[in-house]
Amino acid sequence: MANRHLNGEHKPGHALKTYSRLARDRRMPTDYELVTTDLLYYPSRGFEVATPLADWYAKHQAGSPLVAPDWERFADPRQTTYAKYTELSQARETYVDGILQSIEDTAYDGALSATWRATLDAALSPLRFPLHGFQMIAAYIGQMAPSGRIVVTAAFQTADEVRRIQRIAYRMAQLRLVDETFGDGARDAWQKSPAWQPLREAVERCLVTYDWAEALVALNLCIKPTIDELFMVGLARKAKKHDDFQLGQLFASLDEDCRWHREWTIALLKTAIDANQGNRKVVEGWTRKWATLALRSAEALAEFGDGTETVRSLSESSGRLLARVGVEALQP
Repeated sequence: MANRHLNGEHKPGHALKTYSRLARDRRMPTDYELVTTDLLYYPSRGFEVATPLADWYAKHQAGSPLVAPDWERFADPRQTTYAKYTELSQARETYVDGILQSIEDTAYDGALSATWRATLDAALSPLRFPLHGFQMIAAYIGQMAPSGRIVVTAAFQTADEVRRIQRIAYRMAQLRLVDETFGDGARDAWQKSPAWQPLREAVERCLVTYDWAEALVALNLCIKPTIDELFMVGLARKAKKHDDFQLGQLFASLDEDCRWHREWTIALLKTAIDANQGNRKVVEGWTRKWATLALRSAEALAEFGDGTETVRSLSESSGRLLARVGVEALQP
């Protein structure tokens, strides 16, 4: 019976399996395919109840200039299901718990130089604000995405960003045991410090970018990769020079999430471009706008990176990322 279904040979009176809608592929579907395929009814049928919200989706989802005949062709390279996500998260959180516990069990923070603790205060404390912005933008992308598979990946990315914020906040709480003023100036720095204003502008502009696909390109292809590499990689390397080896281990775990965010974004945009070559020009236009803001942000925050070549390195990384998508690294 199941074989006939998988071969597309369903006969009247034969009970359909839960995976019969995937029979066209003529193979047993994976767990990922079973739980992520055709989750959204409204992109093709419309909403069951007419409300003003429908106009929003018509404009910012269906009306996006990034157009594909079938968004269900996208597949997360990691094929992340809820079960797989919780399994990965448990392993990573156990690892991070061990790092943070080892700090608490020793005089680690007291041994850090006052100069380095001041650098951490200037870097980590305000960083929570843009990361909250990343989390909100990822959640919006998931809300507006035209395919259940995109919704699922964006939802897991949103959870990853919450994890990152929480872990940085926990690390700040540990440092406050050595310096009770640690983090007190974070809000002022985010709102007023010249170093943070280009990133603040980029995040706030992205928060009011309502086209779901442009928000995706702005965040996951331009702003976030640049900031992720600057802090999760560059600041971690700099930390080792100041005998802060645990920060590098903590950020390495968080960077695993960031790398997956890039990978699923690349897969999605390549799917869109392969299906519709006109999408290449759309993505290139968006990257021209947002990569400029991202690199300007990195330049202002370059002091937190590793070495004098920070901005050039980030620009080259951005170019390689765009090349993987199949678009040109356009100069600002």
